Amino acid sequence: MRKKIYGIVAAVCVSSILAAGCGGKNQAETLPAQGGKPVVVSEETGNADGAENQDAQKDGEDAKDSSQESADADVAAADETAAQQSVGTEGMTPVAGSELKDGVYQIQVDSSSSMFKIESCELTVKDGEMTADMKMGGTGYLKLFMGTGEEAAKASEAQMIPFEEDGDGSHHFTVPVEALDKELDCAAFSKKKEKWYDRVLVFRADSLPADALKDAAQVTAESLGLADGTYTVAVSMEGGSGKVSVESPAKLTVKDQKAVAEVVWSSPNYDYMKVGEEKFLPVNQGGETSVFEIPVTVFDRKMSVAADTTAMSTPHEIEYTLLFDSASVKAE
Repeated sequence: MRKKIYGIVAAVCVSSILAAGCGGKNQAETLPAQGGKPVVVSEETGNADGAENQDAQKDGEDAKDSSQESADADVAAADETAAQQSVGTEGMTPVAGSELKDGVYQIQVDSSSSMFKIESCELTVKDGEMTADMKMGGTGYLKLFMGTGEEAAKASEAQMIPFEEDGDGSHHFTVPVEALDKELDCAAFSKKKEKWYDRVLVFRADSLPADALKDAAQVTAESLGLADGTYTVAVSMEGGSGKVSVESPAKLTVKDQKAVAEVVWSSPNYDYMKVGEEKFLPVNQGGETSVFEIPVTVFDRKMSVAADTTAMSTPHEIEYTLLFDSASVKAE
């Protein structure tokens, strides 16, 4: 009798296992009943279906007009995109093409997405108009649109910017640039996902050479009418890890309409600074700070500099920006 009972229990167990599946991707979990019918969540699709897939719902609900599957379906949802990176323009004043001299310049571009990597960029300025040739870090995008993904999905093909392939196989996009130091919407169409992804780009004016700006657009010691002498000026710094700072206000010396600032770092571990390609050595020896005297090429705009730190296992050059506020200049 006991053997018979065991046999019945075993048969019931086997039947239950077969009904539930063997742990494969089609296994389902039964959730509490809704409206008298159990709801099943498929591990394969993640969809919640009522008994018999809720087929008892009105036919009219299942027969939605296909036109509702609009162009918006081609735009990636927020949870599909990589974490957005900051491309903040706080403290920046937009720079129009009319403020720049005609020419071709290498320029830094900040992107809001690590998935939209720009290896290098060449800015062309002609008659007040700007275009940028961006060399991409990959080949995953077929076309761009200067606007949002929602706008791109509704735009004509003639408004798209296709990629161009270089001899080394890299992809390039040539885009119009409305202004530097301004957040610009740029939608990128993924070759793999066939969807538009929203990006934000900032073309950095502080990465241009100092002489790229027209004289009238630059605030300098000469344009400020500063006489030869010693002054103080408020200075702010961005870049690096945020663990170091520069002393503000800084000492400012003007001679022959040229301004030189004394930059005092909170760390003693900098062995040189660079402004453009010119290198400057510290003017102090020892102590708890690193002190440099560097030219102020422009006021009221972020000025790109580099500083080499010896605090790491090997010396490392770090990019920073300094902003000297002309309104704060005071004679000593």
